[in-house]
Amino acid sequence: MKNHIEHPHWAVSCLPLVFLAALLVVVIHFFGSDSLEGGSQVALLLSAGLAIAIGIFGYGQSWKSFEKSIDDCFSSVATSILILLLIGAVAGSWMISGIVPTLVCYGLQIISPRIFLFASCAIAAAVALMTGSSWTTIATVGVALMAIGTALGFSPGWTAGAIISGAYFGDKVSPLSDTTVLASSSSGTDLFTHIRYMMFTTVPSISVALVVFLVASLMHNPDAVPSTAEYSDALRSTFRISPLLLIVPIFTFFLIIKKVPAILTLMVSAFVAGLAALLFQPGIVASIGGSDVISTGACIKGMMMSWFAGTSVDTGSELVNTLTATRGMGGMLNTVFLIICAVTFGAAMTGSGMFQGITEALTRHIRRRVPSVAATVTTGIVSNVITADQYLSIILSASLFKDLYRKNSLESRLLSRSVEDSATVCSVLIPWNSCGMTQATVLGVATVVYFPYCIFNIVSPLMSILVAAIGSRKKPQVSKSV
Repeated sequence: MKNHIEHPHWAVSCLPLVFLAALLVVVIHFFGSDSLEGGSQVALLLSAGLAIAIGIFGYGQSWKSFEKSIDDCFSSVATSILILLLIGAVAGSWMISGIVPTLVCYGLQIISPRIFLFASCAIAAAVALMTGSSWTTIATVGVALMAIGTALGFSPGWTAGAIISGAYFGDKVSPLSDTTVLASSSSGTDLFTHIRYMMFTTVPSISVALVVFLVASLMHNPDAVPSTAEYSDALRSTFRISPLLLIVPIFTFFLIIKKVPAILTLMVSAFVAGLAALLFQPGIVASIGGSDVISTGACIKGMMMSWFAGTSVDTGSELVNTLTATRGMGGMLNTVFLIICAVTFGAAMTGSGMFQGITEALTRHIRRRVPSVAATVTTGIVSNVITADQYLSIILSASLFKDLYRKNSLESRLLSRSVEDSATVCSVLIPWNSCGMTQATVLGVATVVYFPYCIFNIVSPLMSILVAAIGSRKKPQVSKSV
C-alpha cells in the first residue's frame, strides 16, 4: 500500500503524455514522413526527461530508482533488439539467395488475385500458429506475400494489414507463442485454459477480418495487374529460381516448431541462406562483393554484406529493383534507435509511478465485469503507447488488474484474455512501439499506412468488451477462478 501513496496524481502523470503528443505534432509538421528518422526519438527522450524531472523534483524520488527502472525495461527488450537485427540479416540473405524471388514466382502462379488478401491472412495465420511467432512469420512469408501483393497491384497497406492480422491471430492461439505463455502466466491462468477461452473473442475477430479481406480481394480491379509478368520475367532472368531453395524456409520452420530459440533459429537461417546464395547465385553475390568475376574473396564479402549491409540487384526493371533491394542489419539500426528512446520513456513513466497513477485512477471505482474488461483493454492499449513494448504492457496490465479481478470475483482467464486482446494485438498499431516499428521496417510499410487495414487487431479489443457484455447478461454461474 505504501507505493500507492508515492504515485503522482493522475493529472500530473498525464503531463509527460500531453508533452509527448505536442512534440510529436511539431515533429510531424517539420519532418513529415521522416519523423521516425530522429525527430520522434528526440521527442521521446525529452518527454522521458520531463517525467524524471517531475519525479525527482516534485516527489523526491531518487535517480537510482529511475536507473533501476531503465535497466529492467531494457533487459526486457534486449532480446527483441537482437532478434530485430537478425531479421535484417535473414531478409537480406533470403533475397540475395533467391529464396524470396522463388517464393514470389511460385506465389504468382498459385495465388489468385481474386482471393489474395484472404489467402495472405489465412497463410500468415497458419504459419504463425505452427511457429508461435508473429515476428518470424512476418519476416519470412510476410516479406514474400508483400512482394506478391505489389505484383498483383494491391496497395501496401491492404497487404500488410492482411499479413499482420493473420500473423497476430496465429500467434495468440499458439501454445508455442511467448506472449501467449506470458499473458497466461502473468494472470495465473493455465495455458490451454487461456487459449480455449480466447477462442470466444479471437474466432469472431478473425472471421470479421477474413470476410473484409475476401470482399476487398473480390473488389480488386484485375486490370490493375499488368506487372505480374514483368515481375516474374525479371526475377527469372536475374535469379536462379529453383524449388531446392525452399529447403531453407522449410528448415527454418522446422527449427521453430522444434522450439529452438528464436535467436539461434534466425542465426542458422541467415547462415544457411548465405550458403544457398553462394551455391545458387554466385554471380550476384560476387557483384555485391564488388567484383565482376566470381572469386572466393568476392563471394565471401558479398555473402557477409547480404547480412549486414544494404544491397541492390539490377533486374532490368525499376519496379522489380525496388523489390529486391535489401537493408540487412544496418537497415534496422534506426528502428533500434527508436526502440531505445521509446523504452527510455516507458521506463521513466513506470519508474516514477505515473503509469500506475493513471491506471489506478481508471480502476478506482470499477466493480462489475464489463467495466473491468473495458478498463483492462484500455490499460493494455495505453501501456503500449507509454511503455512502447508489448512484453512490458502484458506484465503491467496483468499485474495491475490481478487483485481487482480477484476482489470482484472475476475469473483469471477473463483477465488473461482481456490482456491478450489488447496489450498483445494492439502493440503493432503504435508507431513507436517495438512491434509497430519492427513490422513497419520489415514490411517496408509505415505503421500509419497499414493501421486501418489491420482488421483483426482493431476488432479484437472491441470484441473482448462485446463478448464480456454478452456474457454478463447470462445467468451468473458459481465457479472457481480458473
